[in-house]
Amino acid sequence: MTASIPSAELSTGTPLQQFYFRALISFAAAGTLAAHMGLQTVDPLYIGVILTLLTYTAISYRFANRRQDARINRWLAYIDAGLIGVVISLTHFSLLPTILFLVMVQFNALLSGGMRRWIQDNIACAAGIMLSMLFHTPEWVFSSSVQISAASLVGISAYFLIYAVYMHQRIHQLNGAKEALEEQEKWHKIRAYKLSRYLPPPVWKAVTKGDESTLQTERKKITVFFSDIKDFSELSEEMEAEALTELLNHYLTEMSKIVTQFGGTIDKFMGDGMMVLFGDGPSQGVKSDCVRCLSMAITMRKRMRSLQQEWHNQGIKRPLQVRMGINTGYCTIGTFGTTSHLNYTALGTHVNLGSRLESAAEPNEILISHETWSLVKDVVMCRDKGEIRVKGFSHPIKVYQVADFRRDLGSSKSYMEEHTEGFSMYLDLEKIRNYDKTKVMQALRQAAEQIKDKVH
Repeated sequence: MTASIPSAELSTGTPLQQFYFRALISFAAAGTLAAHMGLQTVDPLYIGVILTLLTYTAISYRFANRRQDARINRWLAYIDAGLIGVVISLTHFSLLPTILFLVMVQFNALLSGGMRRWIQDNIACAAGIMLSMLFHTPEWVFSSSVQISAASLVGISAYFLIYAVYMHQRIHQLNGAKEALEEQEKWHKIRAYKLSRYLPPPVWKAVTKGDESTLQTERKKITVFFSDIKDFSELSEEMEAEALTELLNHYLTEMSKIVTQFGGTIDKFMGDGMMVLFGDGPSQGVKSDCVRCLSMAITMRKRMRSLQQEWHNQGIKRPLQVRMGINTGYCTIGTFGTTSHLNYTALGTHVNLGSRLESAAEPNEILISHETWSLVKDVVMCRDKGEIRVKGFSHPIKVYQVADFRRDLGSSKSYMEEHTEGFSMYLDLEKIRNYDKTKVMQALRQAAEQIKDKVH
């Protein structure tokens, strides 16, 4: 949302305010005609035009109390310019009144509607001059008397001065409104950011862009990931609620960062578990989605091992162990629910299978289906675990255990770990910076020497 001030509101104001300026114009024109006619002679034409100006002012007051109508305001502006043309002609084009009234026409036209309005108002003014010539032939005396000049000068000066005061007040009010809108915009952005944390990215993008048609249900081949913490219920009985909440939030935060890193969509958190989708939004192909999902799972497993060490140092004796299950297949994706509450998710047999694989996995194990394995077997090393039976499926399911990326195995292995009683090592060569290499090697040599000198 951007704060903007309509130019029409700035220039024209309300119908009542427009009436006040119209009244000033009419009184200035009537005063100029009265000064030109003088007290010695009474010209019916001049009297008629003066009465017309005053009557027109009174009639326009009725429109000022009605709802603003652009068409009516436009025609009133044409009448204003036409009457000024009549007055200029009746004053025999006296120099100062003519200049002042013409300047007023240009000023009002340009301020209210730009070049198009300027052309229209000048045509109306010229039409007024020609109309007056049907009843009155000007003498084309371009000099002006002091009385006529003073009357027109006072009236039109009052018009410009009052308009200037009015514009100053309007600009001040609109600046205040702009500041209020900017403040609202800031708070809307803050609220929008907070709200975005509760919605899946596809839902958030569709709602903010006003393109909710992208959330309609569709059948699509995606990769589904499930994970949970083994024996989390038992852990919740051993720990205080506050400490458990902090631990769980820390775990979910770290895992969510990894999901974002690999472009997954967090479908939902289920207590200590989470469901992630790959390929529900823009996709580079099913294989790419599958590889990204496996990359995420392997990275999560590595991160969990480092977190286990952190939590152990904080006094948490029971290590948190994660089980993961991944499956690939056609699912129904979109929004499901009622008119009052909708939920963006994926449904189908392949979603259920992903959940069953996670339940069947051992601690720190990643289980994948045969469909997933067939897409990543050239990138990821897996071990065939045969067939298992899972709830809800009548036939056995062939599963594979994920070892690691092929590039990270063998002599070029960049990751290793070892855990035993009294010893824990976690090494990720990709994360060791060059200027830390010497410090790491020194620590390893020192540990090796101490282990070698250990007396049994």
